[in-house]
Amino acid sequence: MKKLEETGLLVPKGRREYIDTNRKAVEKNYCAKKILMCGIGPDEYNRVSACDTAKEIWEALQTAHEGTTQVKQSKINMITTEYELFRMKDDESIQDMHTRFTSIINELYSLGDVIPRNKLVRKILSVLLGS
Repeated sequence: MKKLEETGLLVPKGRREYIDTNRKAVEKNYCAKKILMCGIGPDEYNRVSACDTAKEIWEALQTAHEGTTQVKQSKINMITTEYELFRMKDDESIQDMHTRFTSIINELYSLGDVIPRNKLVRKILSVLLGS
């Protein structure tokens, strides 16, 4: 972008006005956009097709999948409650219970809430012992 002297408005530079730093930034943005676009499906593509920069694409995808900070915190709270109330079902095998437990832990982990390993082991033992 360049600033017009007479009006002070910012307008895009012409290609001939680019310096090496501008060219490198444009190349990096192009590569990042290409990687992001190649890694998404048709539904996500529709969400981000109007985005001009890789940063805009990333933020749109992040908001779509993680939600805002409030939504993320609500998800963490909901899954934490599920973790705290976790019990083995009457007709459930240990393998099925462990798979269900791992799924809860992975959801928390993906949202940035990591539970220490020793607490996980204690939780599994308490569930198996029925306390």
